[in-house]
Amino acid sequence: MPVEGHDAGRAPAFKRILLKLSGESLMGSLDYGTDPERVRKVAQAIKQVSERGVEVAVVVGAGNIFRGMQGVASGMDRATADYMGMLATILNALPLQDALEQMGVHTRVQSALTIAEVAEPYIRRRAMRHLEKGRVVIFAAGTGNPFFTTDTAAALRAVEIHAEAVLMAKNGVEGVYDDDPRTNPEATLLTDITHMDALQRGLKVMDATALSLCMDNRLAIHVFNMDDERNIDRIVSGERVGTLVATS
Repeated sequence: MPVEGHDAGRAPAFKRILLKLSGESLMGSLDYGTDPERVRKVAQAIKQVSERGVEVAVVVGAGNIFRGMQGVASGMDRATADYMGMLATILNALPLQDALEQMGVHTRVQSALTIAEVAEPYIRRRAMRHLEKGRVVIFAAGTGNPFFTTDTAAALRAVEIHAEAVLMAKNGVEGVYDDDPRTNPEATLLTDITHMDALQRGLKVMDATALSLCMDNRLAIHVFNMDDERNIDRIVSGERVGTLVATS
């Protein structure tokens, strides 16, 4: 079926992608939690890409529910806070799975923490088999280890499953800037940058561990504004959207 917003006759630029969604991208206009309408729109965007024959894996964050560092700031043990954050990502993965399946998209949640009643354990080869069968796979619970972010989980899973690109969804910004656009109205959008430049300049693409992992494996990162869900399809169509982080 034709997908609005792209040339239906154009072959996708990628066979397999990993989409990194922040918890905030599922929050909509709420102060916290998940907005069902926002989740539905994100699911629709994923469905459109999947229907084009692109294999889609997703890593979800949990900033809308719990941030590990906030727990540390209030005196909580860092490892305990991080495990709570990992559990919170499962609370985001399940409604996204439900929304996709209500649209007829076969979806599996794989968790890096054992929670057999609601999710499969993360098994790399099983995840790749799901993708080959056209199922969307949502990776929850980060890497399963404290002290690592969901950005690092996204980079790690993308490399493991041989994704061709990471699509890094941002909220309220169009891509990577040379300064924080929320505090500096003169900040300039960077359309192209290398992994090394981003690391050396301390730009907010993803955390340094994740960025280094992508650089070491020459994995391109497309940083874009998730406020317009059609951007996912545009990137898959080969259009330049937001910022491309790549090693030439």
